[in-house]
This record gives sequence, structure tokens and C-alpha cells, in this order.
Amino acid sequence: MDLFTPWCISMSFPARLIQLRRTNSLTQQALADTASLHVNQIRRYEAGTAQPTLEALIRLAKVLHVSLDDLVFDEQERGPSDEFRLRFEAISSFSTEEKQVVKEILDSLILRHQAKQFFTPPQTGN
Repeated sequence: MDLFTPWCISMSFPARLIQLRRTNSLTQQALADTASLHVNQIRRYEAGTAQPTLEALIRLAKVLHVSLDDLVFDEQERGPSDEFRLRFEAISSFSTEEKQVVKEILDSLILRHQAKQFFTPPQTGN
């Protein structure tokens, strides 16, 4: 994958790590030193031959000045779709009481959905 690919295109963790390291003008050695990791680990992460531990991810995120989500997930991977994002933005202007009503409605729908999945027997092909 091209290292200059815009964030909106799906990018793997190794490519994100390389891009963030370069954006911060860090060599692999400088990143390793600042994050208290061995440079060989940085090389393995960037090559995609090793996965960092949670502790290493936290160190890397701090040094690269990004959240763990930004380091680990593709943009838009964890957030709501545009269809729902606009609705959530509208809800942000609601009063506290109205927000509570929306929260209760969402919670009940989520529980209903989870219960339906739990109690619906799996389909078998005959």
C-alpha cells in the first residue's frame, strides 16, 4: 500500500504506524527510543510480522500523539455511519431530559436486538 494514501482509504496497522512515525519526523530508532521499545520490534510492527502488546500500543500512541483508536482502527471503522452521525449530531443539541429519553430508547432497542439474536435458533440448511 502506498504510504501517502489518504486516511479515508482503508489502511493496515503497519501502514498507519509508518505514516504516523513519518508525520512526526521520527526514525524507527527514535520512535523505539522514545517509546521504550527495541528498534527490532518497531521494524516487526511496520513489516506486519509482529503485533504490539497493549502496553506497547499505549506507548506508541503517546509518542505519536494519537488516540489508541486512531492508531489501531481505520478511520470510520468504529464510528457510526454518516446516516447515524447526522442524527447523533442533532441529538447533541437536545436538553438533558431529551437526551435521557433517546438513551433509554436506544438501550431498549439494543437489548431487544441482542435478545432476538440470543433466542432465535440458528438457521440450518436442509
